[in-house]
Amino acid sequence: MGWNGAGERSNHEVMSGLGTITVAIAVVAAAILGVYWFKKPKLSLAWRLLLFAGIAVLPTMAAGTSTVDTLEVTTKREFCGSCHVMDAHFADATNPDSLSLASRHTRNELFGEKSCYSCHANYGMYGYPLTKLNGMKHVWHYYFGEYGSMTLEEALPKLHTYEPYPNENCMHCHAGTGAFWKNVPDHRAIEADARAGKVSCASAGCHGAVHPLPGKNPSGDQHPSPKEAAK
Repeated sequence: MGWNGAGERSNHEVMSGLGTITVAIAVVAAAILGVYWFKKPKLSLAWRLLLFAGIAVLPTMAAGTSTVDTLEVTTKREFCGSCHVMDAHFADATNPDSLSLASRHTRNELFGEKSCYSCHANYGMYGYPLTKLNGMKHVWHYYFGEYGSMTLEEALPKLHTYEPYPNENCMHCHAGTGAFWKNVPDHRAIEADARAGKVSCASAGCHGAVHPLPGKNPSGDQHPSPKEAAK
């Protein structure tokens, strides 16, 4: 999985290992039930055990492997960009010539194909399930809310995060404790407000919008800029 120079999405060429295991388990379960259905052998202990495996054990295993595989897929950038209202976000993030924060982080191999997830994930104790639950909210709003029926142009002004983007997510990598960070005068001036979440790292007066898209708030966030906060 990856993206080409034009920022176009590529397709899966090889099924994942867990996906292959899931299909194999399903085939074995179907084979057991199929043989029993057509041959109708005597219900011996061996067949009871085989039927138990085909009806209960193997489907449970397939449910587990498919769930893990699906959760892994949902951490990939291509999944995030699979809804048409995310086309502009996806195109900017994968544009090798863009200077946006999203694109610069996507080009960083530490983020790679999980750049959307890495930046938007909840990093608390229960971060993984909470992140997935928030993802399900996106699915709900897309299919049962208004976004699925909107054009990209209609959706862009309405798309927003549920809460202001937390600076803690930036500082998960950019801790702000090194000499390089502290030697920047603007960092020192607003450090307390940045750590308290009163000023956004992605505000217009700092690093700018993560996704600088037409129709979006130019600050890229609901936080005030440093100049606004100082008023």
